[in-house]
Amino acid sequence: MTGFVRLRATLRGLPPPPTWPQGTHPIGLAEARPRDLHDLLVEAYRDGGGSVPPFDTWWTGLVEDTEFHPELVLIAADENGRPIGMAQCWSGGFIKDLVVAPAWRNRGLGEALLRTALAIFAEQGLQRVDLKVEADNLAAQRFYRRIGLVEVPS
Repeated sequence: MTGFVRLRATLRGLPPPPTWPQGTHPIGLAEARPRDLHDLLVEAYRDGGGSVPPFDTWWTGLVEDTEFHPELVLIAADENGRPIGMAQCWSGGFIKDLVVAPAWRNRGLGEALLRTALAIFAEQGLQRVDLKVEADNLAAQRFYRRIGLVEVPS
């Protein structure tokens, strides 16, 4: 890995609403099992693009962070309610993780999660949202740029 690229979405009005792929729907954090969310992160990062600490460290770090709010953990589920995508966001306008299970990639799920996050932040009056992506994760960078995010200095 060669570092990170910081990308930014500038929020002017509400972004287009998300379109959820067939067979998927959003669920709240209270509807998901934390271990399933951790397993999703592990699976999504298995071949690179990010990393996740062991469950106890991850969960404690998530819920005890001062910028944690349950409504900013956006989860996509399949028809059986199993988490298949997640955007973990901080209240200050930062998307910490955006992952999609490998079997569900390239179907619009990541875009639905990202657009949902942007809409929530726009409704809260934020002017911008940032995220970091590994510099060698070119596929993720192309995805974010297609949605309109631009590189900014770290």
